[in-house]
Amino acid sequence: MSVFACATGVPSRRALACALAAALLPNLALAIEETDGDKPVTRLESVVVIGTPVQPLTFETDPKLPRQPVPASDGADYLKTIPGFSALRNGGTNGDPVLRGMFGSRLSLLTSDASMPGACPSRMDNAMSYIAPETFDTLVVVKGPQTVRWGPVGSAGTVRFTREVPRFDSMGLRAQGSLLGGSFGRNDQVLELVAGAPKGYVRLGANRSESGDYRDGNGLRVPSAWNKWNADLALGWTPDAETVLEVALGAGDAQARYAARSMDGAQFRRDSLGLRFEKAFTGRLRQVQASAYRNVADHLMDNYSLRSPNPLGSMPMPMASNVARTTQGGRVAVDWAWEKFELTAGLDTLHSVHRRRSAMGRGAYRAQPWTQDARFSDLGVFGEATWTLGEGHRLLAGLRVDWAEATDRRAMVGKPAKPNPTFGQTRAHTLPAGFVRYERGIAASGWGWYAGLGHTRRMPDYWELFSPDLGPVGAANAFAGVRPEKTTQIDAGLQWRGARGSAWASGYLGRIDDFILFRYMPGGMMGPKSKATNVDARIHGLEAGGEFRPGNDWTVGGNLAWAWGSNRDAGTALPQMTPLEVRLSAAWEKDRWSAGALLRLVAAQRRAAPEQGNVVGQDLGPSPGFATLAINGGYRFNDRLQLTVGIDNLFDRAYAEHLNLAGSADFGYPALPVRILEPGRSLWLKLILTP
Repeated sequence: MSVFACATGVPSRRALACALAAALLPNLALAIEETDGDKPVTRLESVVVIGTPVQPLTFETDPKLPRQPVPASDGADYLKTIPGFSALRNGGTNGDPVLRGMFGSRLSLLTSDASMPGACPSRMDNAMSYIAPETFDTLVVVKGPQTVRWGPVGSAGTVRFTREVPRFDSMGLRAQGSLLGGSFGRNDQVLELVAGAPKGYVRLGANRSESGDYRDGNGLRVPSAWNKWNADLALGWTPDAETVLEVALGAGDAQARYAARSMDGAQFRRDSLGLRFEKAFTGRLRQVQASAYRNVADHLMDNYSLRSPNPLGSMPMPMASNVARTTQGGRVAVDWAWEKFELTAGLDTLHSVHRRRSAMGRGAYRAQPWTQDARFSDLGVFGEATWTLGEGHRLLAGLRVDWAEATDRRAMVGKPAKPNPTFGQTRAHTLPAGFVRYERGIAASGWGWYAGLGHTRRMPDYWELFSPDLGPVGAANAFAGVRPEKTTQIDAGLQWRGARGSAWASGYLGRIDDFILFRYMPGGMMGPKSKATNVDARIHGLEAGGEFRPGNDWTVGGNLAWAWGSNRDAGTALPQMTPLEVRLSAAWEKDRWSAGALLRLVAAQRRAAPEQGNVVGQDLGPSPGFATLAINGGYRFNDRLQLTVGIDNLFDRAYAEHLNLAGSADFGYPALPVRILEPGRSLWLKLILTP
């Protein structure tokens, strides 16, 4: 394990680590203070191993907390601590998040309430690839189509990584950060400094993450190395306690090797600009929020920077593909409140342009002109209300309408290239969405329940309109023929809270008309072909969890998640549905010490559709079950400094996730689809310092 080795093309880890230690150590505070009668009790920040809901269908957590498995390098990895989430694995980093078996733009993924979709036609750089979770203050997840506030409704759910507005009563400096070292050369550094006064603040955050190729449970090397960096600067003006005006700048870049792809990610360049205004009031008008943003993703894929071209493979010569996407938009929302009624109403908009260039030969792509191939725009208006019916009883409802457009800018398509029959055409759709939900709080009985009905219509995204080789039968291509999805879903659940524990359970039942499905067919010399079609589908599933405190020092808990989907047209399974997963945990805390364990049990998945899939890849067929055990321990040196140590996959099991891609022949995988195995036994150590 090397924490201070050098890397090329990213900020020096030695400089960042030294700055972290020097700047933070005198100022940091970590522990949570509680009281036992008149006696103060200090507890460690707990290691996050399983997520629990803070209210119906809503999970909220602090991404800065230590977590297990090994702290995440990307947003998709962090989401896996929440029941129902998994990720379509590429190898070491940049997995594609999946919730309840649903993926792609069925999940609304937002950072600082802004959209930043990736640019790769095969989603090598999905939105979660461009963020470092630990640089954000809050992660909020709403499952299902049960909110309309945050852009086009995600039929599977809404994910928001946000940063809070720092407030200062007097001039001061706050600092926090962490250092991480682990197996396979893993080392991360995170530093955040906030300087401010009552009238304003400056916030600077930076992180760096690196890992080498890992070895699986059989001891075999899996190409999976990465290095990443991000830096963000925010300047805020706070003329009074109710007002903030902030401008934010950000940049980042990365490289990542992929065992499951014919190319690697040689560049993940991010450039961000944001502006937000918030004003609070004391009357019926409670708050006004406005924001604007511009995000640019510049992604380079090649087969020569991080590997050598395989002369016997599908890409025997050096080649590169450079894709970029510029997304800009904004949002205005106004909150009102009466005695028993609250309303949030507003509008949001986005405009996104995709372009690309490619060439054979090392670096030859730089001489090629950019070609614009797609444009997207969306304008939405929304209203979401809460009506308090009585103590512990409330009714929530929301309505939204989006006007979405997509324009095909491709003059030529296919291999070999031929004129595009839909060049210059624009698709326009009006997409309604809404939900209604009743909630009964826990109140005095300790029991609560909720039930909601939601509906949304989803515009096909870039990957569904422009990536497929073919469209539905009778259509010139996917752009001309793929219809918007229509999801109608019931969500219901129970919650219980007692003196020594709590429990929750939720279930859902949904119907998806015109579900966008990919089919894969042999393509001869040019490789397999993909075809996007619409089918009707059914989905349902169950999630549950809870925790119990048998003593003052012990907590035991667990959760489970199960998802099921079927293609109603064909009477078969939907592809790439997540198998049943159970997580059991135990945690102990005493004085300055803590310890914990996580047992993960994943059932075999026998329902599969091998010739179908999503834009990333096809279903690889049934998969066996597996179990892994992870342990962690922590020590609090003082109220300002905590050390956490963990071992993942303690027994060095050789296993693969069901949601996975087939290993590339460039790295010795056979011609038949073979899932990539996960990391073997991994040790990590994390030092956390917070204000």
